[in-house]
Amino acid sequence: MNETHQRTELFKGAEHFMPQQWIEQQMQALQVGVQAAQAYQSYWASLSKYQADFFVPFMKAVGYFWRVEKDRILEKKPTENTKDFNDLVEFNTNILHQALLSSTETMMDYHLDSVSQGFSVWLSALSNGGMQEFLDWVRQRAEIINSVAHKYPQTILDIADEYGFHFERGNYEKVDETERFLLYKVLPTEKDVQVRDSGKPILIVHPYVLGADILAFLPGEKKSYVHCFANHGIPTYVRILKDINTNPAVQNICIEDDVQDTKSFCQTIFQWHKRPLTLNGYCQGGLMTMLNILTDELDGLVDTHITCMGPIDGTRSQGFNWFLGNLPDRFNALEYGTKVLPNGNKVADGDLMAWVYKIKSISEEAPTVNFYRDLAFWKALTKKGAPVSKTALALNYWLNYQRHDLPLEITRLSFISYNHPIAPDGTLPMKVGGRTLNMKHFQEKNIPWLICYGKSDTLVEKESALAPMDFIDVEVSPYPKGHVAIATSWSLPTSECALHECHGPDDQYRGPVRFHLDREQEQDSAQKEKKTSGSKTKKAKEPDEEKETPKTEG
Repeated sequence: MNETHQRTELFKGAEHFMPQQWIEQQMQALQVGVQAAQAYQSYWASLSKYQADFFVPFMKAVGYFWRVEKDRILEKKPTENTKDFNDLVEFNTNILHQALLSSTETMMDYHLDSVSQGFSVWLSALSNGGMQEFLDWVRQRAEIINSVAHKYPQTILDIADEYGFHFERGNYEKVDETERFLLYKVLPTEKDVQVRDSGKPILIVHPYVLGADILAFLPGEKKSYVHCFANHGIPTYVRILKDINTNPAVQNICIEDDVQDTKSFCQTIFQWHKRPLTLNGYCQGGLMTMLNILTDELDGLVDTHITCMGPIDGTRSQGFNWFLGNLPDRFNALEYGTKVLPNGNKVADGDLMAWVYKIKSISEEAPTVNFYRDLAFWKALTKKGAPVSKTALALNYWLNYQRHDLPLEITRLSFISYNHPIAPDGTLPMKVGGRTLNMKHFQEKNIPWLICYGKSDTLVEKESALAPMDFIDVEVSPYPKGHVAIATSWSLPTSECALHECHGPDDQYRGPVRFHLDREQEQDSAQKEKKTSGSKTKKAKEPDEEKETPKTEG
């Protein structure tokens, strides 16, 4: 039975004393009322989910907290415990105040705008002698809420097939592996591009924290950091961390293991291409690559360095300075975020690490703020009549489903970086193999270093990424937007800050792909000039060598 017939049966005979238009409006009002009721339920269900996603890590943190404190509290004097816990309550109260303030402001801004707009539409409908315009507006608002509650989460899940690395599809070549890492060669996605085997190779190191997939964001959309190199014929390799949940060797990895595995991979690449390579670390991977080079283990294998958003000195981060500066010293310890696995190994809880980053920026990351941000996002899309972009979906997939537990000793390096600065003489706060490392030793190696950073990066702030500038000469390349923009927005070859081109005023800043290609060209030109010079020298000697010995008389 179709909708029109249902309405006819329901109001059979009403047309004798009611106008047909009035009947239709009442039916629409009833339908819109049902949609509004469903949207009301979806609103509270979705808001509760956003709150739960935030408070689940909080409950895990509470469990870890009491596991540590049940022993530590007995080691302290009652007066010390009282002071520490009072300071912690004050710290938490401050965080809660910021969260409530930003959440209230966001809610008020959204709802006042909606009420104002709704009242305007209602008055307009009355002046036009009907309620159709108002009913359409209510229906649209109901659809926005239902989309955020139901449609949006599913579309985010659906992007998984396009997002990140999919090594099983054969678009990569497995080259080498250790107990902890896999080495893959990234093949071009552009059909007319051939890899130059004689070209300068690059090894890209992803961060332990963010995972690898962010560097192969959306290859099908030409938004992929690693493919930016491969699609220029560059021999491109990526180091992939094995699954921490199933590999005890990964669970127990330390910086010395990282160095030795990187050295092994660099040797493999060097043997294949017969020339030193560029080592490129993204985010935390930049801290790792810097430490690798400073150990001298990569001498002769690596002659160029690139870091993107690398937290070289975390103490220079204003956001974390506020967070760690207000957190009582007693509770600023890795033990409060450590998970004990069934096999007894200890790792840093990835969910908790992500949660700490949210706490640091609680005014922007409170669950209610995130919920209303998504409502506003869908409202804007509805107004434009546009679908959700794949970029937005992939970013949300990464944020929601790409949380990884971290090796405890590697996490300890980042912990040290954010709590202890580089010394005035360039000495780093962490050691490798018991050896003290100094930033100035990098200059002695004569290795060019390009540092890329995000102007609006709140995760690894500019000051943290540019710390090496106080000690050595480096090249700097700032990029608009935040922490992953290089891997997302600017990895698109047609973007205004494409990685294979120069950008900024007068094109003064080189992208990482441009920097690598220029370095390759410089080396090739120098090698060619050397051969030419050697050839000329040889030719200059030939006449003397062929000169006949003068004959003597007698």
